[in-house]
Amino acid sequence: MTGAETMGRDIRFYVDSADVGAVSDLVVDNLVHGVTTNPTILERAGRSVGDIPALYERWEAEGAREIFFQTWGDSTDAMLRNANGILSLGDLAVVKVPATRSGFAAASALVSEGASVLITAVYSQAQALTAATIGVRYIAPYLGRLRDAGRDGVAEIAAMQALIEGTGTDVLAASLRSPSDVVALAEVGVPFFTAAPSVLAACFVSDASENAAAEFEAAVERGV
Repeated sequence: MTGAETMGRDIRFYVDSADVGAVSDLVVDNLVHGVTTNPTILERAGRSVGDIPALYERWEAEGAREIFFQTWGDSTDAMLRNANGILSLGDLAVVKVPATRSGFAAASALVSEGASVLITAVYSQAQALTAATIGVRYIAPYLGRLRDAGRDGVAEIAAMQALIEGTGTDVLAASLRSPSDVVALAEVGVPFFTAAPSVLAACFVSDASENAAAEFEAAVERGV
């Protein structure tokens, strides 16, 4: 349990990657709550959906507390079949489902069976509201892609957060490209964030902190 989870407001970082080296460093050091992936992220790391069981086993052993894999298929039935395969991996599995008509139907069926579900690629308040009515655990709006489309991503995600506040469905913001993206969303109440290892690394350090740490070490050396 991280420090933020012991207080009133639960705030979490997740790593959005299938690069096992980069992910393992963050999970083992307890700097993230869990791991999020999708088929594109798997492909980018030279992997495929066939690698999902091995990745789950590795990240579970390393201490991840939630592990997200995205279901796939061109129909609700196909999505459900593949989602159940993901869920069979263990209790840490969370199924990501795209925010499509078939995806919402699959998500509703999964929730009714007690599964932990995230609706991903959420681009509108109406989709956020729909996800909350179904009772999914998370929604993942894409900040960077909203901005790429010329929209005010922070304002739109803030509106989603306000709309579903207290429903049991939480925002897990994705497509975060800098620490300032994370901070901007935290300021409007978003609790959960997933980002690439490079973005998380930039959240952890600053030149001023590094310089201060070097001065502390130098003082120790002078006193030895």
